[in-house]
Amino acid sequence: MPKPDQLPELRERASDVAALLKTMSHPNRLLAVCALIEGEKSVGTIEAETGVKQPTLSRDLARLRAEGLVTARRDSKTVYYSIADIRINLLIDALCNAFGPDADTNE
Repeated sequence: MPKPDQLPELRERASDVAALLKTMSHPNRLLAVCALIEGEKSVGTIEAETGVKQPTLSRDLARLRAEGLVTARRDSKTVYYSIADIRINLLIDALCNAFGPDADTNE
């Protein structure tokens, strides 16, 4: 929890954090990033794990890439994606702890 003396610094970053959360707020993009937590994956693997069809998934991965959240690497015809910023891993870990199957909503 932020301390009162940290609020000025947080205020300066609030717009950036809000933009990140806006990008991550779409279910398909959130699923794609969750799939990438384990490491680099091809679009086909992400599609199989998330159930998001390839055309939609490609559009959402392009958005994540444009926002600098993931990177892409091409190997022949296959494109592999990975998370570009370790803070995304921390965010997804926090979301999993708060909303995952082991989360206790009564506390």
